[in-house]
Amino acid sequence: MLDYDKEAERYDASRGGEPRAEAAARAVLSLVPRQARSLLDVACGTGIVTRRLAAGRDGMRVTGADLAPAMARYAAARLPGAVVLADSRRLPFRDGEFDAVSSVWLLHLAGGAENVRAIVGECARVLRPGGVYVTTVDKGASHNVGSDIDAVLASRPPSTAHDAAALVESYARDHGLNPAGQARFTGQGQGRSPRRTVADLRRGWFVTLPPGDPLAERFAARLAALPDQERPRPDPVFTLRAFARP
Repeated sequence: MLDYDKEAERYDASRGGEPRAEAAARAVLSLVPRQARSLLDVACGTGIVTRRLAAGRDGMRVTGADLAPAMARYAAARLPGAVVLADSRRLPFRDGEFDAVSSVWLLHLAGGAENVRAIVGECARVLRPGGVYVTTVDKGASHNVGSDIDAVLASRPPSTAHDAAALVESYARDHGLNPAGQARFTGQGQGRSPRRTVADLRRGWFVTLPPGDPLAERFAARLAALPDQERPRPDPVFTLRAFARP
């Protein structure tokens, strides 16, 4: 698991920057009702998407929350007075406080089914009746674009996708939310090259291939043997699901 306090400084530049943030925010807003006047962005990270959510909808108050202090500091610089340090499993907000809640690229990092259930439950709790929760699902599968890199990585030890769409929907229903649409967007600038994938592997990106493990190094060697080491393969396409409180 990556240390997101350490990742904060390089996070935006290493993950598509403003083009990816614009695509994500536009897709989230396509699922947020026009009448929404407040939105909580859970696990807002550096605030690069959160700021675009705020700018993209006149009259909507946007609040960001993140657990990593370094990430929250970057977000607070982008949205002064609108970012709080908070655990997504125990949000410091009243029941029904927001018209909409978003969590982009969060659930796959939650570390297990119980944590995902808790996060979805908290996002549901702070939604008012008629409110909408929007979240990314199937994050890991989004990166499988059918490339030669994917062919090499296909035989790595499998990991459990705790953000699988069917699971997230079941948790949402358990907390009184109903499916309310979906959207997709391209993770611009996130297409992997072999060299970048080796670097990600060696800093802990792939949870079933710990850095320094002999198996990880065998995969690194196979990736290093691929052609066009610097050429990015196609960008991933991410999926958002929306759930509404009746």
